[in-house]
Amino acid sequence: MTDEQIREYEAMAKLELDGETRRWALDAINGLEGSFRKLSNADAKGAAPMVGVLGIGGALREDAAIKIWRREQLLALAPEERDGYFQAPRTLE
Repeated sequence: MTDEQIREYEAMAKLELDGETRRWALDAINGLEGSFRKLSNADAKGAAPMVGVLGIGGALREDAAIKIWRREQLLALAPEERDGYFQAPRTLE
């Protein structure tokens, strides 16, 4: 990317970068472009697609509901209880 191109992008985005920030952006963009060029030249024929970057599968547990507390136990901890529910002070008038 050239200085002229980045100035065009600045105008489109209604930005005005100072010289130092423009040079930093140019260096960053050109570095990314170089990385993408290297990646596009990499031979990936025969490579199996990865699900994750670490290649670890099945690390998550089965999602299963388990009941640990009974309602009565929880309500016994409440400052106030009414009709089987926690009683709390009104927060909105």
